[in-house]
Amino acid sequence: MERAAEKAKGHATGATSDLGAYLRARRAQVTPEQAGLTAAPGPRRTPGLRREELATLAGISIDYYVRLERGKETRPGPTVVDALARALLLDPSEHRHLRELASRAAYAPEAPPAPGHTVRPQLRVLLESVRPNAAYVVSRTLDLLACNPGALRLFAGLDDWQPPRRNFARYAFLHPLARDVLDDWDEQARACVGRLRALAGTEPDAPDLAELVGELLAKSPDFADLWNRFDVKPHAPDPKTFHHPEVGDLHLGYESLPLEHSHKQRFVVFFAEPGTSDHDKLIQLDAERGELGPDVEEGRLSRRRAAD
Repeated sequence: MERAAEKAKGHATGATSDLGAYLRARRAQVTPEQAGLTAAPGPRRTPGLRREELATLAGISIDYYVRLERGKETRPGPTVVDALARALLLDPSEHRHLRELASRAAYAPEAPPAPGHTVRPQLRVLLESVRPNAAYVVSRTLDLLACNPGALRLFAGLDDWQPPRRNFARYAFLHPLARDVLDDWDEQARACVGRLRALAGTEPDAPDLAELVGELLAKSPDFADLWNRFDVKPHAPDPKTFHHPEVGDLHLGYESLPLEHSHKQRFVVFFAEPGTSDHDKLIQLDAERGELGPDVEEGRLSRRRAAD
């Protein structure tokens, strides 16, 4: 675990190496055809664009671009960064991430202390007020900080873990029920990695981030594959479907809101229209323990035994 954590920290330390690693990763994902180039005949050793092809598309010299990838050039100007973003076909979130990496390479500011995990009392009142809709407060590294009963039970099996281990990236990649419960597991997993990868661009030396990423790199090949893609696209605000072992399928609305007075925390809620079957299922999940009936309670006990 310690070795994996050091490996994760190596991914996130050294602002110049972060910039070069991101450029290499994104260059490998763009084909000549996508960039509007005619691929030369014969096999290519490079899976995506060659360095000289990207330099030409961005209007910079190949020597300058090589220095960027190798971390020897640390102050690319905004014009160069924007040209590289266009050549790499980056979307707005990826373009913003490239700018952040370039800024860190130029100035390398000291990492701020990690935000605390204290949840304001007003937020706990808010969590109660939206019941039976499932709501929770999450940290910047996706730790579950506070929730109402329905939110904890919506992610079936999450309550099998002690509170310090309850993290949504850890759940997606390491919990045995996650792939069955999350209908769009691929998208959920990609979004979790994207949020952590974006955080690594702004807080590369954060110990809590390095510890979490190190654990996931060591335990999940799927996480490692996604981590090395350097994808930072945010989660799509689309309705979500859950295949829940106790109440069946739920199709829920979804909102994730930044909390202005709680640094780097977010308020997340899954909801359904009153009177619908999905809302009735949320009521079931929100019920106090012991109120769901013997069949559901037996299902929960069986799930716990399987997890153990």
